[in-house]
Amino acid sequence: MPSAFQFQCHFVLIFLAASKGETRYLEVRDAGEDEPFLLLSEDLKRELSAGQIYRRSLRCIDMLSIEGQFTFTADQPQLHCATFFIGEPEELIMIDYDFVNIDCQGGDFLKVFDGWILKGEKFPSSLDHPLPTSQRYVDFCESGNIQRSIRSSQNVAMIFFRIHQPGNGFTVTVKKNTNLFPCNVISQTPSGRFTMVTSHQHRNCSFSIIYPVVIKISDLILGHLNGLFLKKPSAGCTGVGDFVELLGGTGLDPSKMFPLADLCHSFHGSAQMKIGCDNTVLRMVSSGKHINRVTFEYHQLDLQETENRKENSIEEFCFPSI
Repeated sequence: MPSAFQFQCHFVLIFLAASKGETRYLEVRDAGEDEPFLLLSEDLKRELSAGQIYRRSLRCIDMLSIEGQFTFTADQPQLHCATFFIGEPEELIMIDYDFVNIDCQGGDFLKVFDGWILKGEKFPSSLDHPLPTSQRYVDFCESGNIQRSIRSSQNVAMIFFRIHQPGNGFTVTVKKNTNLFPCNVISQTPSGRFTMVTSHQHRNCSFSIIYPVVIKISDLILGHLNGLFLKKPSAGCTGVGDFVELLGGTGLDPSKMFPLADLCHSFHGSAQMKIGCDNTVLRMVSSGKHINRVTFEYHQLDLQETENRKENSIEEFCFPSI
């Protein structure tokens, strides 16, 4: 049975692509069978918790969920490479450059992106991130020694790089800091429970689950009354400053996903939906006037249930079922 982390890595590979003229986008033609992820055994986790520093080489396309020191050395020209970092929902990613040997004048680059970007789609979206897109990139060839330590704004970050000369490369140390008020999150697992809180802050927060899921909202505090409204052209939470929406789609950017349901009012109880999209997002929109809080749990849709729905000629399984 494939691991939950494998599903996320497959998602990365499917959507990782590039326009050849744009260095901010990447292209992966054939990932092969050597899948770019680190699966940690319980023994290794225990060893690392004892204070040892984990070290290993990076692949051209890689994904990591652990602290440590990581080195990439080109054995041939590597023109479209990226490493994706992910932590727990309440963690921030810290990336420190320990050693860099690349030829910036010769066309090499090494960039950190605050979030993930896949096929031109960003998480968090431009609507939900505190920085404009241009400031989410840190280019080593432009900053050099000025900024050798970069911290993410959420539990995901990435580096992408191009190295022409064999033997050149870099070493980075990755650490994780505690985020007391996590806002934008990509879940590492297909099941879990989470409480999202925004306290008098005018910001939007998204929780992304890269699986078809059943999501159950058990508590919502917005300072209003009760209600769950399926999205219709004439319905929804238009004009309401604070609300939660459920989104579904096949890409990464919440702003480009299909709106499935709006929750405009507070309630205590249970609101459950089945969402068969590749990516499900719960997004809280806050005006800054209230303390907003939503508690929810989720688990991956059963494969048999998915197949049964397809047998019943449901053309678009991505639509919700209450």
